[in-house]
Amino acid sequence: MTALFLVRNDDESFAGPAIADARAEFARQGFGAMEELAIPGWRLLHAPYIQGGPDNFLQIDEDFIGYAGSFSFDGKIGKAALETALESLDPVAIDWSGIGGQFVMLLHKGGRTFLFTDSFAAFEIYHDADRRIFSTSLLAAMSGLPQLSFHPQGVYEHVFNVMPIGDDTVFEELKRLGPFEAIELTEQGAVSHAVEKPMADEFGARDAGTHIEAQHAALAQVVRPWVAHFGERIFCPLSGGLDSRLVLALLREQDCLPSIFCYGAEGECDVRVARDICAALGTEVDVLDKDLYREISLDAFPAQVARNFHDHDGLPNFGSIFDNGADYYARQKRHTDGALSVSGGCGEVFRNFFFLPDGRFTAADVARAFYARYSLRDVTDAFDETAFLRGIEDKMLHGIGRDGDRGALPRAAIERIYPAVRCRSLFGHEISLEARQGTYLMPFLEQPVAAQALTLPLALKNAGRFEAALLAAIDPELAAMPSCYGHDFSGPPGLRHRLSEWSTRRRPIALRQKSYAIQRRFRPMGDEHGGLESDDYLRRVIDLDYPIMRRFFRVGEIGDSAVMRRIANLEYLAQQLGSKLRG
Repeated sequence: MTALFLVRNDDESFAGPAIADARAEFARQGFGAMEELAIPGWRLLHAPYIQGGPDNFLQIDEDFIGYAGSFSFDGKIGKAALETALESLDPVAIDWSGIGGQFVMLLHKGGRTFLFTDSFAAFEIYHDADRRIFSTSLLAAMSGLPQLSFHPQGVYEHVFNVMPIGDDTVFEELKRLGPFEAIELTEQGAVSHAVEKPMADEFGARDAGTHIEAQHAALAQVVRPWVAHFGERIFCPLSGGLDSRLVLALLREQDCLPSIFCYGAEGECDVRVARDICAALGTEVDVLDKDLYREISLDAFPAQVARNFHDHDGLPNFGSIFDNGADYYARQKRHTDGALSVSGGCGEVFRNFFFLPDGRFTAADVARAFYARYSLRDVTDAFDETAFLRGIEDKMLHGIGRDGDRGALPRAAIERIYPAVRCRSLFGHEISLEARQGTYLMPFLEQPVAAQALTLPLALKNAGRFEAALLAAIDPELAAMPSCYGHDFSGPPGLRHRLSEWSTRRRPIALRQKSYAIQRRFRPMGDEHGGLESDDYLRRVIDLDYPIMRRFFRVGEIGDSAVMRRIANLEYLAQQLGSKLRG
């Protein structure tokens, strides 16, 4: 049930075309034949993993349970997890301590049907304003609606901060289902039930060793059932950093040596370190330089972009629909024959991600320090800076269960913004796309792991001190190997690393708010997520006058290739909508 589409059946003139269009869109995304089920008041389409994986749909008599994504329950995977969950799971009073994975779950039991997400609502499920459509695909949800209009807040968040934040999308008419509600699907429509997800707002008063033991236990509990189920049919990244190495250590601790891969060009530090580590371990590393994956001619470019557009469900992180197909190739390869792919994403939950000094801050401070990645020279009058930052502030407060609390927050509440808000927006689309191919595990975003990490005193988090000590406790051999930080992880962080973070922490909020704009005055900017972005290529797929996005941006003023890539992605999306797009 990795693809899921639900539509109200009270109006066949609406439901019939929506189902037909959704089938067509899921087929373009690589899914085979989709099964249809009738629920009182609703029609359901669903399909399994494209490349295979654990059972993710189970029906017993009239009851059934299914999920899109990855799911473990009481240490079980697949059919065993579904059987236990169908018997005991209460969707509006969930004990998250026994639940793992990132998913959207559909549970039909005793004549009642519920739809709900994982603890942080990381897995994407979209719905329209009237809640007549629920879909794991943005493009499928779009196809079921007669008209769409761009949502300025969502557009600006996508362009400036990679993805929209909270429940928003780039469209007024579509939202994501959030973490604090479960939807009951009744004959009369969708009914929302509140779901509480408390987490600590205070740091733990324990010594470093006790914190390491507790975190180690939480991580081992998360990883153990997946290794027991998949054995060594697991793909694991490795770079010169800390997060992927910690994931590898957790697998090695369970006597699993996975298939290791690294992305980058020969000679880059990540590739050099990954090769050195694997040579020391006596194993291979599969290195892929995505830029060299294959050449695309100008004539072949439109077909490649169209393929990427559907493979990435319209709006991928970083706007990378203009590449040579390497991202999709790599994603498929990570799930060969239904294998599990593991990620080190969200590893900054063990670190001081926002680089703020110790003390109390407001959510507005975080918005200004971290999310103000724009230059006012780039935007039209459609951009209201005060409203933009207030919108982000409000969504951060909602994400940590503190709606309207505009005062200074406990520091642990500020730290919670990272997994609950930042990770949800940054990794949610990645998680959802990966899980179409097969099972995807992001252990650092698991609720028990994040909850434990949020009790860490700030001094342990700075410069990766705690995470390095955790790695050294689990796998001293890996910890002692070189990194791209200029030091290994068997001891405290190096002086250069500490000074780099310290200088950011000491920078005033007001200056950090302007940092991006100041840098833009002196040099062009970009990121590592490139593609075939020259005008010769782009004019084959979009109007380089940017007739739609010019409403939001002064395109000729932008000196950031990453920003321009995401704007071009939105322009391409607008062109695909045609007359469906409101003015």
